[in-house]
Amino acid sequence: MRPSVLRIVEGLHDQPAYVRNNRMDIPAANPLARALLSEVFEQEPANTCRFVLLDPRATRLYPDWERVARDAVGVLRVEVAKNPYDRELSNLIGELSTRSDAFRTMWGAHDVHVFTEGTKRFHHPAVGEMELVHESLDLPGEQGLSITVYGADPGTPAADALKLLASWAASQNRDAAASQADTEH
Repeated sequence: MRPSVLRIVEGLHDQPAYVRNNRMDIPAANPLARALLSEVFEQEPANTCRFVLLDPRATRLYPDWERVARDAVGVLRVEVAKNPYDRELSNLIGELSTRSDAFRTMWGAHDVHVFTEGTKRFHHPAVGEMELVHESLDLPGEQGLSITVYGADPGTPAADALKLLASWAASQNRDAAASQADTEH
């Protein structure tokens, strides 16, 4: 990934932004995206599809879980058609097939989905409900990578929730830095 792409993502301070690959791994994210999707980032690599279909907390984070899950499966369906020999993609599909009844059912429906924009509802454990708009932009010259940015209209409850989330994330980072400093002394 080009350093300029990382600078763009990191430069968005008031909007959650991340880079996603064709397997829905998140190789780069700004602090606000890490706060919004904190539970996703507990796994390595962070993968939104794996989280949505295998982690029971996903149904709380995404009030519209079924739509989010269908969209994720549809994205994988498109990607496997584009890259049928991608071993990591095949491994992810195999893992989801063996571990998730919902995935098997949705995969069997053969739905495809390419999303570039939309609205997604979240129920974040620290800040509660918020409805955010998102845009996903393919990165020219970076095969299979896209940037996703979430936002909210100014003056809306979602905008207030994003500000609260940014404050919560900053306090989490301060606490982590203080804890790190304590262990070094």
